Parts: sequence; structure tokens; C-alpha cells
Amino acid sequence: MTATASVEDFASELRQAAEAAGAWPFEEARKIIERLKRKPKDEVLFETGYGPSGLPHIGTFGEVARTTMVRHAFRVLTDDRIPTRLICFSDDMDGMRKIPDNVPSRTALEPYLQMPLTSVPDPWGGFPSFGDHNNAMLRRFLDTFGFEYEFASATEYYKAGKLDAVLLRAAERYDEIMQVMLPTLGEERQATYSPFLPISPLSGRVLYVPLKEVNATAGTITFTDEDGAEKTVPVTGGHVKLQWKPDFGARWAALGVDFEMFGKDHQTNAPIYDRICEILGGEAPEHYVYELFLDEIGQKISKSKGNGLTIDEWLTYASPESLALYMFQSPRSAKKLHFDVIPKAVDEYYNFLARYPAQDSKNKLGNPVWHIHGGNPPVEELPLTFGLLLKLASASNAEDKEVLWRFIGRYAPGVTAQTSPTLDRLAGYAVRYFIDRVKPRRAFRLPDEVEADALRRLDAALAPLDGIDREAIQNAVLDVARPVPRYQDLKRKGPDGGPGVSFAWFSALYELLLGESEGPRFGTFVAAYGIPETRALIARALSGELAKGAA
Repeated sequence: MTATASVEDFASELRQAAEAAGAWPFEEARKIIERLKRKPKDEVLFETGYGPSGLPHIGTFGEVARTTMVRHAFRVLTDDRIPTRLICFSDDMDGMRKIPDNVPSRTALEPYLQMPLTSVPDPWGGFPSFGDHNNAMLRRFLDTFGFEYEFASATEYYKAGKLDAVLLRAAERYDEIMQVMLPTLGEERQATYSPFLPISPLSGRVLYVPLKEVNATAGTITFTDEDGAEKTVPVTGGHVKLQWKPDFGARWAALGVDFEMFGKDHQTNAPIYDRICEILGGEAPEHYVYELFLDEIGQKISKSKGNGLTIDEWLTYASPESLALYMFQSPRSAKKLHFDVIPKAVDEYYNFLARYPAQDSKNKLGNPVWHIHGGNPPVEELPLTFGLLLKLASASNAEDKEVLWRFIGRYAPGVTAQTSPTLDRLAGYAVRYFIDRVKPRRAFRLPDEVEADALRRLDAALAPLDGIDREAIQNAVLDVARPVPRYQDLKRKGPDGGPGVSFAWFSALYELLLGESEGPRFGTFVAAYGIPETRALIARALSGELAKGAA
């Protein structure tokens, strides 16, 4: 078989597997293909929207990551025969309706309320405007991750005339748009509503005022400015912007968007966006509605409040790939997004990566790493999990990753920072996470009589063991607990037919020795940390030193 034939066979097998793949990006990609059958196009346009009213948060990244996954699935299903583009559109011409809580000086921004975000000074002083600052924050991360996208600024699109055609059409079809919008508003709002928001020639503010006239022939609107004078401005060239609901539909019509996903908070408005898009001569795109992220106490993440995690905070403790995995999993289920989810996401990512090479085509296309890496996941073999690295950092009070490498070298001889740069990065993440997130919250306690007796017997059981035999260590840990009624699990059987060991034993070990409620397989931890070191840890717990130090 020739090399060309082999490549073609592989491509054919991949496409067949993709056609039957059940992963959600493929499901969405197939909807776009059906759309093209109804209305063929030379290219497919994916879009994500961004409201830069506050510092970018992870949900914004999630939209781009997830949309990129759908885009890649579409390219595989179509053999990349149809060009695709992804536009990340920032509504940076939106007026600053309130001052975010997390800016350096709220007072300094007060004179700029209701001005377009690109007319508000940057509170941090590094960019021409607040909008430019927040746009740059988003682009910096997207570029770091390697997304293929085009960034679009509403300010630039409005002022450069890229939306002029659809704005003139909106003036012509003003009454139709109002018929869509008015039933969705309260009586008081109906009396003053207009889809067009003029930018005051006097103050530069975005004005929410009733219009005196819409002249479709001239393409102008007339309104009363802040000084009480009647003003007439064109709807083109950046003199007005659209209210956010009409803006959604107008943007779809102007750009010819084929796919856009958005959060559940937009779901009730989606029919409005669709109808306005149709009124303005476009075809509404395919939608994907995802559930919102919640903070640690279950509240919706808000850019202005700054709750939840920022992009930079996640990347302080873990890789972008772990974040992408978190975005891939169950987009239609509400998920809490806070620091405690990071370690699990890291280990799940590497577990999926380890499984990938041995999987068949069908299962590979269902594996998240295929979607995260655009069909070409790297090969990584890690001897330790991130969770284990964290426990080693905690047990040793590590201040730098070199401390962890002393344990890694004993646990996995021959593995070095040079031979495993990925593991070296994980060690750095683990130390930072321990110092910032674990150490301040550790809560050691004194052992009671039963626990103290079990710890003494565990110390004696570990003394003669070979420090690298993980199974022997684990069995010794289990054998210590088997005769203790408190730690017996009557629903499970041990090797001798007696009761099994309950998780209460391991919880006690984690709490007494590590000051935490959970941890990795204890035998694996001891093998990595070392038997002499573990025995010293037991001695400190029995003497009360650990609990005293925590107090």
C-alpha cells in the first residue's frame, strides 16, 4: 500500500467515525451541514460575542474554546472542503452603565458613565481605553492558547461603516423591528423605546431616549440631546448603535453568521434575535445554549462582581488544556467554577490523554483530548498524578518544586525535569497551588485514642517495608485498619472473607497527617513521600506537633 493510499484510508476511516460520533461538537457540526444543504455558501462563519464591561472571565474563553471544537468537527465532517472563519466580536461600543467593582479607582470613572467603553479611560493606564484594555486581556489569552480567530471591535465596525448597510435597512424596517420589540417591554419602557441609541454629539454618551423621527430615505434619526436641543444624526458611521437585542440580530444579518453559542441567560431572547435577523435580510444562525457557570456558593459568575475565577488565576495553577477539558465536559449542565475544581480537571485531562493512543477511531472521537487538540493530542506519560504532587507538597511544606523532585526521583527513577518537562511544569503548579490555596486552609487535628493506637501500629507496620513496593505498603495500611471496628466496612469483604476497610480510615489519615479531608491512594503517597518521612509525619501527629502548628 502506498503512503498516499494509507493517508486516504485513514481519512476515510476518520470521516466514517465522525459521521457516527456522538460527542456534542459533532452533533452541532451536523446541524451546520444540514443548514448548508438548505442554503449553500462558499464559507461558514462562526461567531462568539464578548461584552467587555469588566475584566474577561473564563466563561468568555469557554465560548471560544467550545466554538472552536464545533468548527473543527465541521471541518472533519466536510474534509475541510468548505472554508471557515471564527470572529470574536466585542461589543465595546456599549455604554458603561455601571462601574465594575474590581477597577483600581471607581471615582475616576464616574464622569464616563454611559460613554462607549472605548471612550472610557483605561483605569490601569496601559491602553487607550477601558474597552481596549479588556479586549487586550481577552486576545492575550486566546493568542496564548493558539486559537485561530479574527477579533472584531463593534466600535471599529460601526465607525468604519461595516454595519452601514444593515443599519440603513433597520431604518427602513423600523416599524417591523418595533413590532417585535414592543410586546417584550413594559408599558413605561414602550413609551420611550427605540432600537437606535444615538451617541450624543454634545457629551459622547450613549443615549436611551425616544426618537422624534426616523427618516428611512435620508438614513437619519432625530432626538432631543442632553442640552434640550433637537439633533439629527445619520444612523451610519458610528453616530448611533443598536440596543443589545436588535444588535444581536443585526450583527448576524450583517456578517452572515452561521453558528453562535450563548449562555442560558440569552435563551428567552433567542427568538427575538432570530426574528430581527430575518427582518434585516439574514438567516438566523444555528444556536447552542450552554448552562452558566456558578461560583463557589452557587451564584452566577459576573464580570462586574469579579467572582469566580479569572483566566490568569486558572493559569497560575494549571495548564490551558485542563481548562479546555473543563469547558468540553457537559456544557449544558450548570457547573461550579472555583479553585477547588482545578486539581480534578488537571488529573482528568491527563487520564484522558493516557487512554487516547489505545482507543479505536470511534472512542478517540469521543475523547475530550481529540477536541481539545484539534484531532492531534500529544503523547504524554506521567508517573505521578497532579493530586499526588499536591499531597507531596503539603506533606513536605514545599516552597519550590525542587523539593518535589527529590520525591519524584525516588518514586520514578530516571525521570528528571529535562526528560519530563510536563511533569516539571505540574510540580511548579502544585507548589503554587499548595502555598496559595491549600496551606492557608489546612486543618490538622489531634488523634483520639483509637486513631492514636492505629497510627502507632501503622508506624510499626511500615518500618520493615521496602519503600518502593506500593502494593505491600497499601496492604499494610489496610491490615492495620481491618481489626478496628470503626474502620470496618461490613458491605465489603477483605481477602480473608472478613469485613473490608471503610474510607473512614483513609479520611482519618488525610486529616491527621495532611490536614485535609481527602487524598490519593495512601500506599502510592507513602511510596512517593518515603517510609522514613511518613513515619516522621506519624510521630509529629502523635506528639501533637502538627495540630499545634496549625493552631
